[in-house]
Amino acid sequence: MRTILLRVQILLLVIFIMNSCSSDSSEESTTTAKAQAAVKFEYSAAELSTMKLINDYRVSKGLIALEQVSYVSLKSEEHDHYMIDKNVVSHDGFVSRSEDIVKVVGAKNVGENIAYNFNTPEGAVSAWLKSASHKENIEGNFTHFGIAIRENATTGKKYYTNIFIRI
Repeated sequence: MRTILLRVQILLLVIFIMNSCSSDSSEESTTTAKAQAAVKFEYSAAELSTMKLINDYRVSKGLIALEQVSYVSLKSEEHDHYMIDKNVVSHDGFVSRSEDIVKVVGAKNVGENIAYNFNTPEGAVSAWLKSASHKENIEGNFTHFGIAIRENATTGKKYYTNIFIRI
């Protein structure tokens, strides 16, 4: 009986995690500029290209282009490293990540897209646009974003984490 109950709980947890792509709201807001300025993030050509593709798409739909926030890209990078270290593709820790971004950057809303095993930014963005929940984040009422793309040195597979925020 305990085994069945444990399996049901695990299944519910997996369902919750799979649906955590959608935006998380919070009305808490603290400081912004000092924390953003303290973080330097070196963007790769692929990361810059991915952000440009997202902004080009948004502008084509009459939406504002999003501004980069280095702190959010740092949190994206941390999540990429987590997924590589754990050998998982997941939104694990999204609530903690978003709460941290709310406190540090003063975000009102946070959303997250992840992708795995796409060799090009075009491939990842195309896949996100074909997924309703990921497309919703790309087209969402956000003002800023961050991204990190990291490669697993063993497998050569790329991990993408794209976090959207509204300040």
